[in-house]
Amino acid sequence: MIYEPVIGLEVHAQLKTASKIFCGCSTKFGQGPNTQTCQVCIGMPGVLPVLNKTAMDFIIKTGLAMHCKVAPYSRFARKNYFYPDLPKGYQISQYELPVCEGGYVEVIVDGQLKRVGLTRIHLEEDAGKNLHEGIEGASHVDLNRTGVPLMEIVSEPDIRTAEEAAEYMRKLRTILRYIDVCDGNMEEGSLRCDANVSLRPVGQKEFGTRAELKNMNSFKNVAKAIEYEIKRQTQILEDGGRVIQETRLWDANQGITMSMRGKEEAHDYRYFPDPDLVPVEVGKHWLDEIAATMPELPDAKRARFVEQYGIPEYDADVLTQSRAMADYYEKVAALSAQAKVASNWVMGDVMRELKNDSIEIEQCPLTPERLAGMLKLIEDGTISGKIAKTVFDEIYRTGKDAGTVVKEKGLVQIADTGAIEKLIDEVMAANSDKVADYRAGKDKLFGFFVGQVMKASGGKANPAMLNDILKKKLS
Repeated sequence: MIYEPVIGLEVHAQLKTASKIFCGCSTKFGQGPNTQTCQVCIGMPGVLPVLNKTAMDFIIKTGLAMHCKVAPYSRFARKNYFYPDLPKGYQISQYELPVCEGGYVEVIVDGQLKRVGLTRIHLEEDAGKNLHEGIEGASHVDLNRTGVPLMEIVSEPDIRTAEEAAEYMRKLRTILRYIDVCDGNMEEGSLRCDANVSLRPVGQKEFGTRAELKNMNSFKNVAKAIEYEIKRQTQILEDGGRVIQETRLWDANQGITMSMRGKEEAHDYRYFPDPDLVPVEVGKHWLDEIAATMPELPDAKRARFVEQYGIPEYDADVLTQSRAMADYYEKVAALSAQAKVASNWVMGDVMRELKNDSIEIEQCPLTPERLAGMLKLIEDGTISGKIAKTVFDEIYRTGKDAGTVVKEKGLVQIADTGAIEKLIDEVMAANSDKVADYRAGKDKLFGFFVGQVMKASGGKANPAMLNDILKKKLS
Protein backbone atom coordinates (compact mmCIF):
# COMPACT_ATOMS: atom_id res chain seq x y z
CA MET A 1 0.00 0.00 0.00
CA ILE A 2 1.26 3.50 -0.86
CA TYR A 3 0.91 6.09 1.90
CA GLU A 4 0.55 9.85 1.66
CA PRO A 5 2.07 12.10 4.35
CA VAL A 6 -0.22 14.73 5.87
CA ILE A 7 1.71 17.49 7.63
CA GLY A 8 0.64 20.57 9.55
CA LEU A 9 2.98 23.00 11.32
CA GLU A 10 2.48 25.00 14.51
CA VAL A 11 5.01 27.84 14.50
CA HIS A 12 5.72 30.02 17.52
CA ALA A 13 7.17 33.42 16.62
CA GLN A 14 8.53 35.64 19.38
CA LEU A 15 7.43 39.22 18.84
CA LYS A 16 9.98 42.05 18.75
CA THR A 17 8.43 44.03 21.57
CA ALA A 18 10.65 45.78 24.11
CA SER A 19 8.55 44.48 27.02
CA LYS A 20 6.59 41.34 27.82
CA ILE A 21 2.99 40.75 26.82
CA PHE A 22 1.32 41.40 30.18
CA CYS A 23 3.94 43.34 32.19
CA GLY A 24 6.76 45.86 31.73
CA CYS A 25 9.72 43.44 32.07
CA SER A 26 12.35 43.48 29.30
CA THR A 27 12.38 40.80 26.58
CA LYS A 28 16.13 41.19 25.90
CA PHE A 29 17.80 37.86 25.14
CA GLY A 30 20.80 36.43 26.98
CA GLN A 31 20.52 38.17 30.33
CA GLY A 32 21.31 36.52 33.69
CA PRO A 33 18.76 33.97 34.95
CA ASN A 34 15.68 35.49 36.62
CA THR A 35 16.91 39.08 36.17
CA GLN A 36 13.98 40.10 33.93
CA THR A 37 11.00 39.17 36.09
CA CYS A 38 8.37 40.83 38.25
CA GLN A 39 5.37 39.82 40.34
CA VAL A 40 3.15 39.61 37.25
CA CYS A 41 5.24 37.31 35.07
CA ILE A 42 6.24 34.99 37.91
CA GLY A 43 2.63 34.58 38.98
CA MET A 44 2.45 36.17 42.43
CA PRO A 45 -1.06 36.13 43.96
CA GLY A 46 -3.23 39.20 43.46
CA VAL A 47 -1.44 40.71 40.43
CA LEU A 48 -3.28 41.72 37.25
CA PRO A 49 -2.00 41.38 33.67
CA VAL A 50 -2.24 44.34 31.25
CA LEU A 51 -2.10 43.64 27.49
CA ASN A 52 0.83 45.06 25.50
CA LYS A 53 -0.78 47.02 22.62
CA THR A 54 2.30 46.64 20.41
CA ALA A 55 1.85 42.87 20.56
CA MET A 56 -1.69 43.34 19.23
CA ASP A 57 -0.41 45.68 16.51
CA PHE A 58 2.13 43.04 15.45
CA ILE A 59 -0.37 40.18 15.21
CA ILE A 60 -2.78 42.34 13.22
CA LYS A 61 0.09 43.25 10.90
CA THR A 62 0.94 39.56 10.51
CA GLY A 63 -2.68 38.69 9.79
CA LEU A 64 -2.84 41.31 7.02
CA ALA A 65 0.44 40.06 5.52
CA MET A 66 -0.87 36.49 5.43
CA HIS A 67 -4.35 37.26 4.06
CA CYS A 68 -6.15 36.38 7.31
CA LYS A 69 -9.47 37.61 8.58
CA VAL A 70 -8.74 39.81 11.60
CA ALA A 71 -11.46 39.18 14.16
CA PRO A 72 -13.34 42.26 15.38
CA TYR A 73 -13.64 40.56 18.78
CA SER A 74 -11.07 38.22 20.36
CA ARG A 75 -10.56 36.88 23.84
CA PHE A 76 -7.78 35.43 26.01
CA ALA A 77 -8.08 32.09 27.77
CA ARG A 78 -6.24 30.15 30.42
CA LYS A 79 -4.56 26.96 29.23
CA ASN A 80 -4.13 24.84 32.35
CA TYR A 81 -1.23 22.45 32.83
CA PHE A 82 1.54 21.88 35.36
CA TYR A 83 5.23 22.21 34.57
CA PRO A 84 8.05 23.74 36.67
CA ASP A 85 8.66 26.54 34.14
CA LEU A 86 5.01 27.69 34.29
CA PRO A 87 4.77 29.56 37.61
CA LYS A 88 1.03 30.37 37.47
CA GLY A 89 0.01 26.78 36.70
CA TYR A 90 -1.63 28.04 33.49
CA GLN A 91 -0.56 29.81 30.31
CA ILE A 92 -2.47 32.83 29.02
CA SER A 93 -3.31 31.99 25.43
CA GLN A 94 -6.33 32.11 23.09
CA TYR A 95 -8.71 29.30 22.27
CA GLU A 96 -12.12 29.73 20.65
CA LEU A 97 -11.73 33.42 19.69
CA PRO A 98 -8.24 34.07 18.21
CA VAL A 99 -7.15 37.37 16.68
CA CYS A 100 -6.66 35.97 13.16
CA GLU A 101 -8.37 33.16 11.25
CA GLY A 102 -7.96 31.73 7.75
CA GLY A 103 -5.38 33.12 5.38
CA TYR A 104 -2.57 31.41 3.49
CA VAL A 105 1.12 31.43 2.63
CA GLU A 106 2.37 30.66 -0.90
CA VAL A 107 5.61 28.75 -1.47
CA ILE A 108 7.46 27.54 -4.56
CA VAL A 109 8.71 23.93 -4.47
CA ASP A 110 10.31 22.31 -7.53
CA GLY A 111 9.16 25.25 -9.62
CA GLN A 112 5.51 24.76 -8.63
CA LEU A 113 3.45 27.26 -6.64
CA LYS A 114 1.74 25.78 -3.60
CA ARG A 115 -0.68 27.52 -1.27
CA VAL A 116 -0.60 26.42 2.36
CA GLY A 117 -3.74 27.41 4.23
CA LEU A 118 -3.69 28.84 7.74
CA THR A 119 -6.14 27.78 10.44
CA ARG A 120 -5.44 30.61 12.87
CA ILE A 121 -2.88 32.97 14.37
CA HIS A 122 -3.24 33.73 18.05
CA LEU A 123 -1.36 35.50 20.84
CA GLU A 124 -0.01 33.85 23.95
CA GLU A 125 2.70 34.19 26.58
CA ASP A 126 5.86 32.09 26.57
CA ALA A 127 6.83 29.80 29.45
CA GLY A 128 10.14 29.82 31.30
CA LYS A 129 13.08 27.52 30.71
CA ASN A 130 14.35 24.55 32.69
CA LEU A 131 18.15 24.42 33.03
CA HIS A 132 19.83 21.04 33.38
CA GLU A 133 23.41 21.37 32.12
CA GLY A 134 26.15 21.70 34.72
CA ILE A 135 23.71 21.10 37.59
CA GLU A 136 24.17 17.86 39.48
CA GLY A 137 21.14 16.15 40.99
CA ALA A 138 18.72 19.00 40.23
CA SER A 139 17.24 21.28 37.60
CA HIS A 140 16.99 25.05 37.84
CA VAL A 141 14.31 27.29 36.35
CA ASP A 142 14.97 30.57 34.53
CA LEU A 143 11.80 32.68 34.29
CA ASN A 144 13.24 35.46 32.10
CA ARG A 145 11.33 34.08 29.11
CA THR A 146 8.06 33.78 31.03
CA GLY A 147 5.56 36.26 29.61
CA VAL A 148 7.49 37.00 26.41
CA PRO A 149 4.87 37.57 23.67
CA LEU A 150 4.42 34.81 21.11
CA MET A 151 2.29 34.39 18.03
CA GLU A 152 1.27 30.83 17.27
CA ILE A 153 0.76 30.37 13.53
CA VAL A 154 -1.17 27.17 12.86
CA SER A 155 -1.26 25.81 9.32
CA GLU A 156 -3.89 23.61 7.74
CA PRO A 157 -2.72 20.01 7.08
CA ASP A 158 -1.88 21.01 3.49
CA ILE A 159 1.82 20.09 3.47
CA ARG A 160 2.83 16.79 1.87
CA THR A 161 6.63 16.62 1.96
CA ALA A 162 9.50 17.55 4.27
CA GLU A 163 10.79 19.91 1.58
CA GLU A 164 7.46 21.75 1.47
CA ALA A 165 7.51 22.08 5.26
CA ALA A 166 11.02 23.59 5.27
CA GLU A 167 10.14 25.96 2.42
CA TYR A 168 6.96 27.03 4.26
CA MET A 169 9.06 27.80 7.34
CA ARG A 170 11.51 29.85 5.27
CA LYS A 171 8.67 31.82 3.70
CA LEU A 172 7.08 32.48 7.10
CA ARG A 173 10.41 33.75 8.43
CA THR A 174 10.87 36.00 5.39
CA ILE A 175 7.40 37.56 5.81
CA LEU A 176 7.82 38.06 9.57
CA ARG A 177 11.17 39.76 9.04
CA TYR A 178 9.81 41.94 6.21
CA ILE A 179 7.08 43.33 8.44
CA ASP A 180 9.58 43.57 11.32
CA VAL A 181 7.57 41.74 13.96
CA CYS A 182 10.02 38.86 14.65
CA ASP A 183 13.77 38.50 14.10
CA GLY A 184 13.35 34.86 13.05
CA ASN A 185 16.38 33.61 14.98
CA MET A 186 15.74 29.88 15.37
CA GLU A 187 18.93 29.25 17.35
CA GLU A 188 17.82 31.70 20.05
CA GLY A 189 14.29 30.31 19.99
CA SER A 190 12.65 33.37 18.41
CA LEU A 191 11.10 31.07 15.81
CA ARG A 192 10.11 27.56 16.93
CA CYS A 193 8.26 24.86 15.07
CA ASP A 194 6.19 21.82 16.05
CA ALA A 195 5.16 19.46 13.25
CA ASN A 196 2.10 17.19 13.21
CA VAL A 197 2.82 14.25 10.92
CA SER A 198 0.50 11.41 9.92
CA LEU A 199 0.12 8.98 7.03
CA ARG A 200 -2.94 7.76 5.15
CA PRO A 201 -3.39 5.46 2.16
CA VAL A 202 -3.33 7.42 -1.09
CA GLY A 203 -6.90 8.31 -2.06
CA GLN A 204 -8.26 8.12 1.51
CA LYS A 205 -9.86 11.33 2.83
CA GLU A 206 -9.67 10.52 6.54
CA PHE A 207 -6.48 11.45 8.35
CA GLY A 208 -4.25 8.88 10.01
CA THR A 209 -3.01 8.98 13.62
CA ARG A 210 -0.57 11.83 14.07
CA ALA A 211 2.62 12.32 16.02
CA GLU A 212 3.72 15.79 17.10
CA LEU A 213 7.43 16.53 16.63
CA LYS A 214 9.26 19.03 18.84
CA ASN A 215 12.78 20.39 19.38
CA MET A 216 13.64 21.40 15.79
CA ASN A 217 15.83 24.51 15.77
CA SER A 218 16.68 24.92 12.08
CA PHE A 219 15.05 24.55 8.65
CA LYS A 220 17.38 21.62 8.00
CA ASN A 221 16.26 19.86 11.19
CA VAL A 222 12.60 20.49 10.39
CA ALA A 223 13.05 18.65 7.09
CA LYS A 224 15.17 15.86 8.58
CA ALA A 225 12.80 15.22 11.50
CA ILE A 226 9.77 15.02 9.19
CA GLU A 227 11.60 12.74 6.75
CA TYR A 228 12.54 10.40 9.57
CA GLU A 229 9.01 10.39 11.00
CA ILE A 230 7.49 9.58 7.61
CA LYS A 231 9.85 6.59 7.28
CA ARG A 232 9.17 5.48 10.86
CA GLN A 233 5.38 5.56 10.45
CA THR A 234 5.57 3.90 7.03
CA GLN A 235 7.55 1.01 8.49
CA ILE A 236 5.03 0.58 11.33
CA LEU A 237 2.07 0.49 8.93
CA GLU A 238 3.80 -1.83 6.45
CA ASP A 239 4.56 -4.22 9.30
CA GLY A 240 0.86 -4.29 10.21
CA GLY A 241 1.27 -2.15 13.32
CA ARG A 242 -0.61 0.89 14.58
CA VAL A 243 0.79 4.43 14.93
CA ILE A 244 0.35 5.83 18.44
CA GLN A 245 -0.76 9.42 18.96
CA GLU A 246 2.09 10.99 20.91
CA THR A 247 4.58 13.82 21.22
CA ARG A 248 8.10 12.98 20.03
CA LEU A 249 11.39 14.82 20.39
CA TRP A 250 13.84 15.22 17.52
CA ASP A 251 17.40 14.18 18.43
CA ALA A 252 19.64 15.91 15.89
CA ASN A 253 22.75 14.03 17.02
CA GLN A 254 21.23 10.61 16.40
CA GLY A 255 18.97 11.74 13.55
CA ILE A 256 15.88 10.13 15.10
CA THR A 257 12.64 11.08 16.86
CA MET A 258 12.04 9.70 20.35
CA SER A 259 8.81 9.27 22.30
CA MET A 260 8.28 11.99 24.91
CA ARG A 261 4.67 11.65 26.13
CA GLY A 262 1.12 11.01 25.01
CA LYS A 263 -0.37 13.73 22.81
CA GLU A 264 -2.66 16.12 24.66
CA GLU A 265 -6.04 17.19 23.27
CA ALA A 266 -7.67 20.59 23.79
CA HIS A 267 -9.95 19.28 26.54
CA ASP A 268 -6.88 18.14 28.51
CA TYR A 269 -5.97 21.78 29.06
CA ARG A 270 -9.38 22.78 30.47
CA TYR A 271 -9.46 26.10 28.59
CA PHE A 272 -11.68 28.84 30.00
CA PRO A 273 -11.81 32.65 29.43
CA ASP A 274 -9.27 34.56 31.52
CA PRO A 275 -11.29 36.64 34.01
CA ASP A 276 -8.43 39.15 34.46
CA LEU A 277 -8.32 40.24 30.79
CA VAL A 278 -11.09 42.00 28.90
CA PRO A 279 -11.90 40.96 25.32
CA VAL A 280 -10.13 42.91 22.56
CA GLU A 281 -12.12 44.75 19.90
CA VAL A 282 -10.40 45.66 16.63
CA GLY A 283 -12.28 48.33 14.71
CA LYS A 284 -11.82 49.60 11.15
CA HIS A 285 -9.75 52.56 12.32
CA TRP A 286 -7.22 50.27 14.03
CA LEU A 287 -7.02 48.01 10.96
CA ASP A 288 -6.51 50.98 8.63
CA GLU A 289 -3.83 52.38 10.92
CA ILE A 290 -1.85 49.10 10.76
CA ALA A 291 -2.45 48.66 7.02
CA ALA A 292 -0.87 52.07 6.41
CA THR A 293 2.40 50.82 7.94
CA MET A 294 2.66 47.69 5.77
CA PRO A 295 5.79 47.47 3.60
CA GLU A 296 5.95 45.93 0.13
CA LEU A 297 5.83 42.17 0.81
CA PRO A 298 8.29 39.64 -0.67
CA ASP A 299 5.99 38.21 -3.37
CA ALA A 300 5.09 41.67 -4.67
CA LYS A 301 8.70 42.81 -4.50
CA ARG A 302 9.92 39.74 -6.38
CA ALA A 303 7.41 40.32 -9.19
CA ARG A 304 8.38 44.00 -9.37
CA PHE A 305 12.09 43.20 -9.58
CA VAL A 306 11.47 40.95 -12.59
CA GLU A 307 9.32 43.61 -14.27
CA GLN A 308 11.29 46.74 -13.36
CA TYR A 309 14.86 45.47 -13.58
CA GLY A 310 14.46 42.70 -16.14
CA ILE A 311 16.32 40.16 -14.02
CA PRO A 312 15.44 36.42 -14.00
CA GLU A 313 12.91 35.11 -11.48
CA TYR A 314 15.67 33.13 -9.77
CA ASP A 315 17.68 36.30 -9.15
CA ALA A 316 14.61 38.14 -7.88
CA ASP A 317 13.78 35.27 -5.52
CA VAL A 318 17.29 35.24 -4.00
CA LEU A 319 17.48 39.02 -3.69
CA THR A 320 14.11 39.32 -1.94
CA GLN A 321 14.76 36.68 0.74
CA SER A 322 15.26 39.54 3.17
CA ARG A 323 14.02 43.10 3.09
CA ALA A 324 17.51 44.44 3.84
CA MET A 325 19.06 42.47 0.96
CA ALA A 326 16.37 43.70 -1.43
CA ASP A 327 16.97 47.30 -0.33
CA TYR A 328 20.73 46.89 -0.80
CA TYR A 329 20.29 45.56 -4.34
CA GLU A 330 17.85 48.32 -5.30
CA LYS A 331 20.33 50.99 -4.22
CA VAL A 332 23.08 49.37 -6.31
CA ALA A 333 20.78 48.94 -9.33
CA ALA A 334 19.60 52.55 -9.12
CA LEU A 335 23.19 53.81 -9.31
CA SER A 336 24.47 51.52 -12.07
CA ALA A 337 23.37 51.11 -15.66
CA GLN A 338 23.02 47.33 -15.78
CA ALA A 339 20.63 45.77 -13.28
CA LYS A 340 21.62 42.20 -14.20
CA VAL A 341 25.32 42.93 -13.65
CA ALA A 342 24.39 44.43 -10.28
CA SER A 343 22.43 41.31 -9.31
CA ASN A 344 25.36 39.08 -10.32
CA TRP A 345 27.74 40.96 -8.03
CA VAL A 346 25.33 41.12 -5.09
CA MET A 347 24.32 37.44 -5.37
CA GLY A 348 27.86 36.28 -6.02
CA ASP A 349 30.68 38.28 -4.46
CA VAL A 350 28.74 40.19 -1.80
CA MET A 351 26.83 37.16 -0.52
CA ARG A 352 30.01 35.06 -0.57
CA GLU A 353 31.81 37.54 1.67
CA LEU A 354 28.85 37.82 4.02
CA LYS A 355 28.84 34.04 4.39
CA ASN A 356 32.61 33.95 4.95
CA ASP A 357 32.33 36.63 7.64
CA SER A 358 29.17 35.08 9.17
CA ILE A 359 27.30 38.38 9.03
CA GLU A 360 24.02 39.66 7.59
CA ILE A 361 23.68 42.28 4.86
CA GLU A 362 22.90 44.88 7.53
CA GLN A 363 26.51 44.54 8.77
CA CYS A 364 28.07 44.55 5.29
CA PRO A 365 31.14 46.85 5.29
CA LEU A 366 30.71 47.56 1.57
CA THR A 367 28.07 50.21 0.95
CA PRO A 368 25.77 50.02 -2.10
CA GLU A 369 27.26 53.33 -3.27
CA ARG A 370 30.82 51.96 -3.30
CA LEU A 371 29.80 48.79 -5.12
CA ALA A 372 27.89 50.84 -7.71
CA GLY A 373 30.98 53.04 -8.11
CA MET A 374 33.03 49.99 -9.03
CA LEU A 375 30.38 48.79 -11.50
CA LYS A 376 30.53 52.19 -13.22
CA LEU A 377 34.26 51.72 -13.76
CA ILE A 378 33.51 48.41 -15.48
CA GLU A 379 30.77 50.00 -17.58
CA ASP A 380 32.95 52.87 -18.82
CA GLY A 381 35.88 50.56 -19.60
CA THR A 382 38.22 51.88 -16.91
CA ILE A 383 38.66 48.38 -15.48
CA SER A 384 37.88 44.89 -16.77
CA GLY A 385 35.71 42.32 -15.04
CA LYS A 386 38.86 40.44 -14.02
CA ILE A 387 40.47 43.54 -12.52
CA ALA A 388 37.16 44.26 -10.77
CA LYS A 389 37.63 41.10 -8.68
CA THR A 390 40.82 42.57 -7.22
CA VAL A 391 39.17 45.97 -6.75
CA PHE A 392 36.16 44.37 -5.04
CA ASP A 393 38.30 42.54 -2.50
CA GLU A 394 40.08 45.79 -1.66
CA ILE A 395 37.01 48.02 -1.32
CA TYR A 396 35.20 45.37 0.74
CA ARG A 397 38.06 45.06 3.22
CA THR A 398 39.28 48.66 3.41
CA GLY A 399 36.18 50.79 2.85
CA LYS A 400 37.96 52.77 0.12
CA ASP A 401 36.10 53.75 -3.05
CA ALA A 402 36.90 51.93 -6.27
CA GLY A 403 38.48 54.96 -8.00
CA THR A 404 41.02 55.37 -5.20
CA VAL A 405 41.97 51.68 -5.28
CA VAL A 406 42.40 51.71 -9.06
CA LYS A 407 44.73 54.72 -8.88
CA GLU A 408 46.74 53.45 -5.91
CA LYS A 409 47.33 50.03 -7.47
CA GLY A 410 47.63 51.17 -11.08
CA LEU A 411 44.79 48.96 -12.21
CA VAL A 412 43.46 51.07 -15.09
CA GLN A 413 42.50 48.88 -18.02
CA ILE A 414 44.66 49.09 -21.17
CA ALA A 415 42.37 50.31 -23.93
CA ASP A 416 45.06 51.64 -26.27
CA THR A 417 45.03 49.78 -29.59
CA GLY A 418 48.74 50.27 -30.18
CA ALA A 419 49.70 48.99 -26.73
CA ILE A 420 47.55 45.87 -27.10
CA GLU A 421 48.92 45.18 -30.60
CA LYS A 422 52.45 45.39 -29.25
CA LEU A 423 51.69 42.85 -26.53
CA ILE A 424 50.06 40.50 -29.07
CA ASP A 425 53.07 40.78 -31.40
CA GLU A 426 55.43 39.90 -28.55
CA VAL A 427 53.38 36.85 -27.54
CA MET A 428 53.07 35.64 -31.16
CA ALA A 429 56.81 36.06 -31.72
CA ALA A 430 57.58 34.03 -28.59
CA ASN A 431 55.18 31.26 -29.64
CA SER A 432 55.65 31.01 -33.41
CA ASP A 433 55.12 27.23 -33.36
CA LYS A 434 51.70 27.64 -31.77
CA VAL A 435 50.84 30.39 -34.26
CA ALA A 436 51.53 27.88 -37.04
CA ASP A 437 49.43 25.22 -35.29
CA TYR A 438 46.54 27.68 -34.89
CA ARG A 439 46.68 28.62 -38.56
CA ALA A 440 46.75 24.92 -39.38
CA GLY A 441 43.34 24.50 -37.76
CA LYS A 442 43.92 24.15 -34.02
CA ASP A 443 41.35 26.81 -33.07
CA LYS A 444 41.42 25.91 -29.38
CA LEU A 445 44.83 27.59 -29.12
CA PHE A 446 43.06 30.95 -29.29
CA GLY A 447 42.40 30.75 -25.55
CA PHE A 448 46.10 30.15 -24.96
CA PHE A 449 47.03 33.38 -26.77
CA VAL A 450 44.36 35.36 -24.88
CA GLY A 451 45.76 34.06 -21.59
CA GLN A 452 49.35 34.90 -22.51
CA VAL A 453 48.48 38.45 -23.57
CA MET A 454 46.44 38.96 -20.41
CA LYS A 455 49.36 37.67 -18.36
CA ALA A 456 51.74 40.03 -20.14
CA SER A 457 49.39 42.96 -19.49
CA GLY A 458 48.94 42.11 -15.83
CA GLY A 459 45.28 41.38 -16.54
CA LYS A 460 44.72 44.97 -17.68
CA ALA A 461 44.09 44.50 -21.41
CA ASN A 462 40.59 45.35 -22.56
CA PRO A 463 39.10 41.88 -23.24
CA ALA A 464 36.89 42.94 -26.16
CA MET A 465 39.70 44.83 -27.91
CA LEU A 466 42.15 42.02 -27.22
CA ASN A 467 39.88 39.39 -28.77
CA ASP A 468 39.17 41.50 -31.83
CA ILE A 469 42.79 42.43 -32.57
CA LEU A 470 44.12 38.94 -31.80
CA LYS A 471 41.68 37.28 -34.23
CA LYS A 472 42.78 39.59 -37.03
CA LYS A 473 46.47 39.06 -36.37
CA LEU A 474 46.26 35.28 -36.05
CA SER A 475 44.28 34.94 -39.24
